[in-house]
Formats: sequence, C-alpha cells, structure tokens
Amino acid sequence: MPQSSSATGGKMRKLLILACLILAVLGRKTFEGHQVLRITAANDVQISLLKNLTDHEHLELDFWREPVHESLPVDVRVPSSSLHRVKSFLKNNKIHYKIMIQDLQDLLDEEQQEMMRSRAHQPKSTDGFNYSTYHTLDEIYSFIDMLVTENPQLVSKIVIGQSYERRPLNVLKFSTGSNRPGIWIDTGIHSREWVTQASGTWFAKMIVASYNRDPALTAILNTFDIFLEIVTNPDGFQFTHTSDRLWRKTRKPNRGSSCIGVDPNRNWDVNFGGPGSYNDPCDDRYYGPYANSESEVKAIVDFVKSHGKLKAFLSIHSYSQFLLYPYGYTSTPCRDNAELYNLAWKAVTALSRPYGTRYRFGSIINVIYQASGSSVDWSYNQGIKYSYAFELRDTGHFGFALPANQIIPTAYETWLALMVIMEHAKNNPY
Repeated sequence: MPQSSSATGGKMRKLLILACLILAVLGRKTFEGHQVLRITAANDVQISLLKNLTDHEHLELDFWREPVHESLPVDVRVPSSSLHRVKSFLKNNKIHYKIMIQDLQDLLDEEQQEMMRSRAHQPKSTDGFNYSTYHTLDEIYSFIDMLVTENPQLVSKIVIGQSYERRPLNVLKFSTGSNRPGIWIDTGIHSREWVTQASGTWFAKMIVASYNRDPALTAILNTFDIFLEIVTNPDGFQFTHTSDRLWRKTRKPNRGSSCIGVDPNRNWDVNFGGPGSYNDPCDDRYYGPYANSESEVKAIVDFVKSHGKLKAFLSIHSYSQFLLYPYGYTSTPCRDNAELYNLAWKAVTALSRPYGTRYRFGSIINVIYQASGSSVDWSYNQGIKYSYAFELRDTGHFGFALPANQIIPTAYETWLALMVIMEHAKNNPY
C-alpha cells in the first residue's frame, strides 16, 4: 500500500532534522565526558588551593563560578582527561565536591535536538515564533525584523555599530513619542549565556503585547523609550552555535597571542584593568588591550553618551540568581546604595512570586566578588542611577546549559523584576 503524502512529508522532515543535526555537530567542540563539579570550600586555605588550581592551564579547567570565599560554592567544568587528577587533588586536600553535571555533552545534545525540532516549523510572524526553545543568530535577527514590521508605530530597529566580524549591532527601540528619557536593557553580552538572549526575545514580544493592555507598562512607555539589545555579542553568539557552545568572549584577535577575544564585561572604562579582571588573553576574563577596545562595547558607550538621558541601565546575565548593583571594583558604597538596595529587594520579591525562585541581591563586590571594568559600574558613573545586573537561573544544577523548558518561566519572572525597576524609575525622576 503506498504511503500517504503526509506520512512521506513527516519522514522527510525527520530526515532533514537528522541531517541538520549531523552537519551542526561536525566541526563543533564536544564536551563528551566533561563533568561540572560543585566544590564547597571550608575555609580560606581551601579557597587559596582552588585559586592555585586555576593556574594549571594543562588541566583546561573552565570555572563557571570562581573561587572567591567560602560562602560561595565553586562550579568548574572539568574535561574527561583531567577528572582523575582534579578529583584526587580535592580528596587529598579534603575539599568537598559533588558532581552537578555527569556528562555535559548529554545536556548539549538534548539542547540541539530541541532546536532542530523547532526549526522544522519556520514562523511567519512573531506570534508563531517559538519562545520556548533556543535560536540561532539569524533566527533572532529575523525575529527582530518581523517585530518591527508588525509594529511600525511602536518599534524600530536602530544599528548602533558593527561587531568585529562586521555583524550589525541591532537595538530595538520601543517608543510612543519624541525626545523621551530612556531605559537600556541588554542581553547576551556573554555569548554562552543563552537563556539571556532567549529572554530578550520574550521581553520584546511582551512589550508590544502589553502596550495599551497593561496599564503599568503603558505608563512606562508613555514616559520612557525602551532600548533593547538582544544579542550584544553577536560574533561570540554565532561562535557558540558553530564551534564552541561555551564561548564567552568577543572574537577579536589579540595581538601577540594565539588566543582570541576579550571579556566584554571587563572592557569598560571604569577602573579598567583593576582587580577582578585579567591580563592574560587566554583567560575568559581578559580585559583587553585598552578600555572600550571592543566595538561591541564602544557602540554602547557611544550610544549612551549621545543619548544623554538614560535613566536605567539593565544588563542581563546568567547564571546564579543574583540582582546586583554598583560597585564591583570598590568596597566603598555608591551614593545611592540605600535606594538601590531597597529597590532590589522589591524587584526580587516580585520575581519570586510565580515560582518561588530566590535571588540574592546587593552590590557586586559584596554579593559575588571584586570586578573591574563592568558595564553597570560604568553606567552608574555616567549618572544612570538605576544600574543593575541580573544573573538569571539557576544556581548550578544546569549552569549555562539551562534546559529550554525553563526559558519562558525565567523570562517571565525576570520581567516582573524589570517592571518593578522601570516603574520605580518612572515614579522617581531625577
């Protein structure tokens, strides 16, 4: 009996997905057998031992959460070739650890399969866009163009510059009037933090869906323009899809080194090169040859300065469940510390309501570690009082490989916190 056309079509789609998956894997760095360990140091001595471990480049360790002090766990991706040595080192020094991710490649394979299934159904509008899966750079750029086409009275696309590899630095502008003060939101400055770019697309759709329907968002947009850069580091993001899922930095070559890229959140002109940033081009936290050396950073700097009236600067990262405000480079409290603390408390309280997700909050240096050259320290020093950095879900169970079924819950709870901050900025002009 001959097969129906629908059955044949279904088989063809499955074969196409399989072929795409095979092509996608070819040439890509694999993490088969890599484990992510959660290490809990008991004292300063053990923290020092773990810091020394970071200097052993031959182990090829990737610290997802760095050793800072004993109140914070340390998460580290360990290649299969180094597992025995690292575990022996920890046992010999009586440092407690547990395995958070048994085989990282298993998680990444599931992530790719989910993306391929979604790709079989290309959306014709932003209503048909799948917000519950991860997307490529081209798919996000297509989403941006669709959103602008569908909402020309509310949304426009501005290009604030080019990446090193000549990709456009696209920013969505949501505006209901001229000459308004603004709110800046960026996602994806660290390219491997995929839940942030995914949340950014959800935020964009939420803004257009809520205007003239949600009184609070409508009042915000009748006061402010909102600027949203969904893919702040497009070269790095593209590289995470084609070559190395865990790439963090930009893709600009470094003079005198075979290692590529700069940490775009250590490249800002605020205590540049100070504690919490690194002068090794091979380090994920390399601050770069000079402040604003990365075109992706310089474009935002130029935009912020030329706009001149931004009232909030909100940078979205993952993971750890933190809401942070200045400063990171100094322990001296910023002049608005009390207000920023109270506002952060209100924001994380709102965030916790749907799913019970718990965030820590406070200044960067007090909650996590000393960090120089970060964007929110820079924006605060530019006079943008409401400068915050989010670290989204989770606390280490999945880390940078957060399953796609958590995208929408993550975006939704984060949106509630963003609304609290934006409303406060509206109600407390300065």
